[in-house]
Amino acid sequence: MARRPEGELRRGWTTGACATAAAKAAYTALLTGDFPDPVQITLPKGETPSFALAREGMAENSAFTAIIKDAGDDPDVTHGALIQVNIEIASAGDGVIFRAGDGVGTVTREGLPLPVGEPAINPMPRKMIRQAIDETAAAHGAPGDVIVTVSVEGGAALAEKTWNPRLGILGGISILGTTGVVVPYSCAAWIESIHRGIDVARAGGEPLIAGCTGKSSEEKTQELLGLPDHAMIDMGDFAGGMLKYLRRHPVPRVVIGGGFAKISKLAEGNLDLHSGRSQVDLTWMADVAHELGASKEIAAQIEGANTAAEALSIAGTAGLELAPEIARRAQGVARYTLAGAEIDIDVFIYDRAGNLVGRSDE
Repeated sequence: MARRPEGELRRGWTTGACATAAAKAAYTALLTGDFPDPVQITLPKGETPSFALAREGMAENSAFTAIIKDAGDDPDVTHGALIQVNIEIASAGDGVIFRAGDGVGTVTREGLPLPVGEPAINPMPRKMIRQAIDETAAAHGAPGDVIVTVSVEGGAALAEKTWNPRLGILGGISILGTTGVVVPYSCAAWIESIHRGIDVARAGGEPLIAGCTGKSSEEKTQELLGLPDHAMIDMGDFAGGMLKYLRRHPVPRVVIGGGFAKISKLAEGNLDLHSGRSQVDLTWMADVAHELGASKEIAAQIEGANTAAEALSIAGTAGLELAPEIARRAQGVARYTLAGAEIDIDVFIYDRAGNLVGRSDE
């Protein structure tokens, strides 16, 4: 995760907000012959941002506009992407029909908030676009029957940097956003992706899923368990975000995998494992080692270690099974967070070389 810059951060706009503005501008031009630039829309919470047009064009029964997405100070993979919407007159009574243009994905797997075969334009952006079309139609005495095709320049390449392929959204990115606003470093999109990953795994009948703190632990865990891609949840630092959602949407078995330092923080009771929001407590770790039989000298060395990795090395040299004990304590925290949900949970700990050094159910 990118480091948060200092000072007040600038908000941005979601792909859904950009697509809504582009749709409104294109439909207005189709009805009036003029492109509103900038074009103003109303977001779900009442904000009324304006968007400059980056591209526009018109044919006999269609018009298109494009808007460059500005994610503010958020490290959003779609920041700077060109969101283009083409509006075409549809048959009477068709209402608003959505289509995926180049760079917008198509849903291919059950469990997402859209049926298989639909363009990956999420429910709230669809609602926002319909509202903009309806308001524009009413203002100009038009029926509002249109085909809305959303495209994203380079969207297929951008999608490879997202969770879309794993979720079964193929061919491009998703058009997202529940409020239309990007709040910098809110991590809302990441946690939303964790939830959707769990939904897809449940819909596919997966009895076992794994959430890991990073790429290395994910690769090792997937290899050890032989899991398909869609059973792997990109948990990252958000152990709480995954576990709390699983409490309401359980699967039979869950494995949490990660490095020694991250899992140590979970074992202490931290559900957000990011280094900016929780730290490894080496004094606590020394106490755990002492409970395992460490001498005062070894416990003092662990407490004075520079890193969690050094503490693990000291414990190993002393013959202490510190990693399995940390894994068991992390398992206890996870079980408490699941609050009685019938889920069998296991925790794997890896060292920096990728070796499995601790497992809660050993």
